[in-house]
Amino acid sequence: MKFCSECSSPVELAIPDGDNRPRHICNSCNTIHYVNPKIVAGCLAHWEDKVLLCKRAIEPRYGLWTLPAGFMENGESTEQAALRETWEEATAKVSIQHLYTMYSIPHISHVYLLFRGQLDNLAFKPGVESLDVKLFTEDEIPWGQLAFPVVTRTLKQYFQDRRNDHYPLDTDTIIKPGTTSS
Repeated sequence: MKFCSECSSPVELAIPDGDNRPRHICNSCNTIHYVNPKIVAGCLAHWEDKVLLCKRAIEPRYGLWTLPAGFMENGESTEQAALRETWEEATAKVSIQHLYTMYSIPHISHVYLLFRGQLDNLAFKPGVESLDVKLFTEDEIPWGQLAFPVVTRTLKQYFQDRRNDHYPLDTDTIIKPGTTSS
């Protein structure tokens, strides 16, 4: 950030009084600009023994498969964001069952909240952000063509939980490959 969004004056990186980390501060109007993690909300939508995946029509990871998910918008709940993203990417309607996975990914400043949901029907098709949308059994998942590690992890967890017919909330911090947590 170079300029204040309130008054357009230059900002500087400094630690505000009473804080413990550098923030962008406007020296003209004293606005402190907080940059916080982004929330990604989505849905692991299932039908019988299959899950719904979308083939990405946008970057990053164009052409790879993912769960319908995306950035939460202001003014919506996490559930509303998951339902919206599922509709936008797959024109699919789901009934959310519960929060299924919550993963913090500090190296990219994202928090993933993925809900488990039952597809209401099979009337889905690619939305504007998807090249294709399909239901896959565990054996049919294109494991080597998944867009994000968090999707791979969620799907593996789901199929393991499905065998036990028990779906507890899975939470974790995912660290950047090649680094260690502190």
